[in-house]
Amino acid sequence: MSTRDEVLARLRRHPPAAVALPELPAFARGERAARGSFDDFAAALQRMGGKVAPPPAGGDVAAAVRALFPDARVLCSATAEVTGDRPLAAVRAPAELADVDVGIVRAAFGVAETGSVLLTEADLGVEALGFLAQHLVVLLDPSCIVPTLHDGYRDAAFANARYAIFMTGPSATADIEGVLIHGAQGIRSLTLLPCASAAG
Repeated sequence: MSTRDEVLARLRRHPPAAVALPELPAFARGERAARGSFDDFAAALQRMGGKVAPPPAGGDVAAAVRALFPDARVLCSATAEVTGDRPLAAVRAPAELADVDVGIVRAAFGVAETGSVLLTEADLGVEALGFLAQHLVVLLDPSCIVPTLHDGYRDAAFANARYAIFMTGPSATADIEGVLIHGAQGIRSLTLLPCASAAG
């Protein structure tokens, strides 16, 4: 038996006691910050390089997405509101999403404080969609805004998720001379499309 196997066997025989997660503190904040508005969320998202598109005309989400990216060849949608060219159900390995021009997802909620959206495994379908697509369109109900990240941590959508990420704008990096590059390690753009949830 290797040392590694021996250590793992000991841990299995004597597992550490479960420890409850720490309580999230309630930070005092002003009345405006306590509410969290879509306008505050949109301003924060734009500061981080994200874009906010106008609500879809006539509620036609698919047409709005196609209008945003008319040259896109491969659209992959994780939401029933838009039919993509690459069905997620047919994806067997995340690498199959490497040629996706536009990924479309619906976020559970947005965070006014940071301009972040919560994306879970249920929202993404295949987690890699949020990183391998060239561009990401996020559908968000404007009424689903929480004020701060702490409020987001308390939300059931976050607490019950197996996988969750707060995504804020496109991937970005800057070299020592301050040259900003989008899309170096992930999506080149994140566009938010405000539209009420069909389930809501």
